[in-house]
Amino acid sequence: MVACLFAVAASGLAHTAEAADCKSLPGPGADWRECNKRQLMLGGSDLKGSNLVDTDFASTDLSGADLTAANLEKATLVRASLAGAKAGKANFSRVEAYRGDFSGISAESALFVSSELQRADFTGARLTGADFEKAELGRANFHKAVLTGTRFSVANLSRADLSGAIFEGPIDFDRAFLFLTRMEGLDLSAAKGLTQDQIDLACGDAATKLPAGITAPTKWPCPPDDD
Repeated sequence: MVACLFAVAASGLAHTAEAADCKSLPGPGADWRECNKRQLMLGGSDLKGSNLVDTDFASTDLSGADLTAANLEKATLVRASLAGAKAGKANFSRVEAYRGDFSGISAESALFVSSELQRADFTGARLTGADFEKAELGRANFHKAVLTGTRFSVANLSRADLSGAIFEGPIDFDRAFLFLTRMEGLDLSAAKGLTQDQIDLACGDAATKLPAGITAPTKWPCPPDDD
């Protein structure tokens, strides 16, 4: 009996220690964890449900790829292109994606928790229900992105551009850092977590609508031509 239990335990350990298949072709459920996939042309690849934990995709083209429910936790996406990719319910937590191109991505209910996304481009992205809690988003661009139900709790949105973003219903800015964050023309009347101190640091205009109890600064800190 003891010998049988030992055999089962050993088999389980061998299974969990099984190496990733870094040389495999892209396909649904691929196991590329901790693999080097830098500077590759992987546009349009089907990687649904793949294990891409800690994978290095620096400067790789993943535009139009299907990353639905893929796990990219701790992946490197520095200067990578995910433009037009499908990434609903994907896990981008703790990724490093400085200047990553996420324009036009469909990432509904995706996780970007604690990710490094400085200067990332989310222009036209569909981010309904996405979670950016504690993410670093300095100078990120969300122009014309769909942000309905998106969470920016405790995120750093310093100098990020939310002007032209689209959302119906709540958006969560609880304890977010909004230093010079562009919010011109936004209807923030249903936003959650906004405080007067946050708005006093942000950049709005006469068309910016604020929640009840919060007033626009006498003079917004950003001139129209500030970049």
